[in-house]
Amino acid sequence: MDVSEPASISTGIAHRYATAVFELSKDEGALDQLSGDLDTLEAALNESADLRDLIRSPIYSREAQEKAIIAVAEKMELSATLRNVLGLMAQKRRLFVVPHMIRDLRDMLSKERGEVQADVISAKALTKTQAEKLSKTLAERVGAKIKINQTVDESLIGGLVIKVGSRMIDTSIKSKLAHLQNSMKEAR
Repeated sequence: MDVSEPASISTGIAHRYATAVFELSKDEGALDQLSGDLDTLEAALNESADLRDLIRSPIYSREAQEKAIIAVAEKMELSATLRNVLGLMAQKRRLFVVPHMIRDLRDMLSKERGEVQADVISAKALTKTQAEKLSKTLAERVGAKIKINQTVDESLIGGLVIKVGSRMIDTSIKSKLAHLQNSMKEAR
């Protein structure tokens, strides 16, 4: 059995839904609204264990999932396009791919705008000034406009982990301590 198969199936499903949402939003001239909708939906998924449970749990019936996700989407004032696709995904038992779909949609939006995504993990949330300086520095290195996706991980203690495309820069104190610990083990 190939263990990568379920992940690739999920990715493929998510990409098809993302493409549909992107194309419909583009035709409607609503890419900026789609970007805002993605921020809202992703924040809700990060903050609500109940919402994450709703999209992942097989316990809920199709009808219950559809009613719940549409109610949540209406409450968040998501666009009709995204709301309808989420409802369709619930009917087809495909809500579990929503996080993958969000990632794919962000990539499509970035490509459309000529941006490069930079995933930044920090011990504390970056201030607006810090994020702008980091974005400017990365833009100079990469040669493209940078869109920062920020995540907070307090276990880093300090510093940043930055991923741009296939490149990763890890200046976190956590990784420096791990490197020091490995060096000390080798010295014995």
